[in-house]
Amino acid sequence: MDKNHLISVYGRYPVTLSHGQGAEVWDENGKHYWDFLAGIGVNSLGYHHERIVSAFAKAQSLLHTSNLFWHNPGIELSNKMAELTGGYLSLWVNSGTEANEAGIKLMRRYGKSVGRSAILSLTNGFHGRTMGSLSATFVPRYQEPFAPLVPDFYEVEAGNISALKEAIDRFHPCGVMMEPIQGEGGVVPLPRGYLSQAWKMATDAGCLVLIDEVQTGIGRTGEWFGFQAEHIEPDIITVAKGLGGGMPIGGMLAKEEVSRHFLPGDHGSTFGGNPLASHVALEVLDWLETEGLVHIGKMATVMENTLRSLQHEFPDLVAGYRGRGLMWGVLLKIPASPVATEALQRGLIVNAPKPDVIRLLPPLIINEEAVDAFFNIMRQVLQFFQEQREGA
Repeated sequence: MDKNHLISVYGRYPVTLSHGQGAEVWDENGKHYWDFLAGIGVNSLGYHHERIVSAFAKAQSLLHTSNLFWHNPGIELSNKMAELTGGYLSLWVNSGTEANEAGIKLMRRYGKSVGRSAILSLTNGFHGRTMGSLSATFVPRYQEPFAPLVPDFYEVEAGNISALKEAIDRFHPCGVMMEPIQGEGGVVPLPRGYLSQAWKMATDAGCLVLIDEVQTGIGRTGEWFGFQAEHIEPDIITVAKGLGGGMPIGGMLAKEEVSRHFLPGDHGSTFGGNPLASHVALEVLDWLETEGLVHIGKMATVMENTLRSLQHEFPDLVAGYRGRGLMWGVLLKIPASPVATEALQRGLIVNAPKPDVIRLLPPLIINEEAVDAFFNIMRQVLQFFQEQREGA
């Protein structure tokens, strides 16, 4: 770990992972971990899943073509996504940030046709670290080192529908960006009813609505997309993370009438939606459709009951929990980072996106054995900090 030439933009744990199976991983020294972060929501089918292995085998004869040519896995993936969304067209890229960049450009392209350029996004949100997506991510420690950013992005208080109306009336935006559950913001669901009100308000004002499903989509919340809980029809949906089951892929999905604002040459991605990534994504979607969504629904109840038990047993340390499906935040009354570090030392991978929140994004294939292991380790961790507090 000390002998490398990597640029230090990541605060890495002092662990070098070697291999995995299911929801379990091992480091190069043979130490075992239960992974309840799944590569930050990416390893949706865990490690070394038979479907992923099969997809790699299918793709060996044609890994990459560039987008100068057609290939059947890419066509099948777009057709499948259209089936799941009711006809949205797709543009494949390599990551969630890139998907959001494409969405920003499409909103601005639409804005050209109506004389608008402003884009609104919510406090506590996260849409990526490239210059466009970063401009929509109003977190000072992310933005300030790289100012000036892309102009005409404006922050709106999350969950405050009056603030959104005021911003729409003031800035006349071409687009609004929202996450159903703000993952990097600490696993914070938008208030019930807010998404549907915001969608209607923006639509009535002639403004496109982009729902960022990079972390919440592809089954993570128990449905195909997090916004489906409020029965809305966004103009643009962005996806990534779990769609690729470990392979880099992101997608911008748009209603057909909205997608027409993009013309040939307006956007592109050399590697986006290549045959290998498309094969893997198709396997992830098929697993979700045939068994995964039902499985997630069952395991969501098990997870919630487990978190309730932890809060009941450690009321002085655990303030509560929030989330949906297999996306949860545990709210602590003590600093979260030391808790995540202690959990890692005891063989459990979680992280702390906020000073008082432990985030859980386990592989979607977890079973009761995995949840029991999570409970037992977290119980040991919390007992350790409780004893420290009592001894102080």
